[in-house]
Amino acid sequence: MENSVSEAMRSSAGLDDRRKRLLFRSWHRGMREMDYVLGTFANTAIEDMSDQELDEFELLMQLPDPDMYKWLSGSVPVPPNQNSSVVQKIRKFHKSES
Repeated sequence: MENSVSEAMRSSAGLDDRRKRLLFRSWHRGMREMDYVLGTFANTAIEDMSDQELDEFELLMQLPDPDMYKWLSGSVPVPPNQNSSVVQKIRKFHKSES
């Protein structure tokens, strides 16, 4: 049986407001696949992200799900202007899950 989002999302206790907001947005994208891709990454990484990485993650959150899913899943190359360190970390995170 598949976990619901509320069961899969880590607790936001102890996180600052910016990280809490990003964690929530990671799990509530509107496209189930992106909820999983960004949410599971955020569960493990959000607490230790630098300000620069949080900036990159916030910018990534503004992009359309279908395009981002193609890049993060590796089905199309990541455009050079979107290939941030956070995008690389998300791709590496999900490759290590396989």
